[in-house]
Amino acid sequence: MGMDGDRTISLESYGLSRRNALKATASGAALGSTFALAVQPVQAQTMITTPTDGLTAGEVKVKTSDGKEMVAYRAMPASGTGFGTILVVQEIFGVHAHIADMCRRFAKAGYYAIAPELYFRQGDPKGYTEIPKLISEVVAKVPDAQVMGDLDSTVAFAKGEGKADTAKLGITGFCWGGRITWLYDAHNPAVKAGVAWYGRVVGDATPLTPKHPIDIAKTLNGPVLGLYGGADTGIPNDTVDKMRAALKDGNAAAKKSEIVTYPDTPHAFNADYRPSYRKEQAEDGWKRALAWFKANGVT
Repeated sequence: MGMDGDRTISLESYGLSRRNALKATASGAALGSTFALAVQPVQAQTMITTPTDGLTAGEVKVKTSDGKEMVAYRAMPASGTGFGTILVVQEIFGVHAHIADMCRRFAKAGYYAIAPELYFRQGDPKGYTEIPKLISEVVAKVPDAQVMGDLDSTVAFAKGEGKADTAKLGITGFCWGGRITWLYDAHNPAVKAGVAWYGRVVGDATPLTPKHPIDIAKTLNGPVLGLYGGADTGIPNDTVDKMRAALKDGNAAAKKSEIVTYPDTPHAFNADYRPSYRKEQAEDGWKRALAWFKANGVT
């Protein structure tokens, strides 16, 4: 069994298995240039690679509030300024090639997109071959408060570069990052909108994860679009239905939020490098995400 955040789910809900682990090491590779060993081999026949032509893209270093340096992958149009800003939040596997590609996709759409490596204090996910070990040794040790602060620092970095308009701030995240998307939307009053891809919405309160999306659903700052799979074995449909109900009882941003559930669709359906990828649903989700950000002032 593995887990996302604080609750256990099967490895199959990630579209992965221990047999898929490589024995080599990915440590030392540039951020966003490779994949964690735990997700190897990748599904090269479906993997999308967005070129960098017309973009400024690559690794940057973000100074955090405690004076540390956090590596991030950043992409934006090569010319112009005042771009809407999208925080892109990683899966449990860190900022790998797919997450970097999502940044480039947003940049091609005219955004400044940045994905910080939010585990950097706890460890490097790239070298792990076993998902349960990655989760217990790295992911489970990452406090929500730390993540919120590091995302705040990422916004400050984007503003400081002088190209992004952080008054037009959006956030999106996948799996582990989908849960963080809901939380950060409620944390930062500057967030105009969020798009949460198959992020867990319920969970047990712990010192590191004191609240979950269901707990903050009524107090969002910007409306959130949730994209979920109806056949996700790790996120039961009834928990998603509870989140829908909580949103209806919330503030204006909560009431404006929407959750789309794709029938017969697994977890990680946007992960084009994994067997869980579902092309039709992923493409529909991408179109919905762009439209959501545009409709809610992130453009």
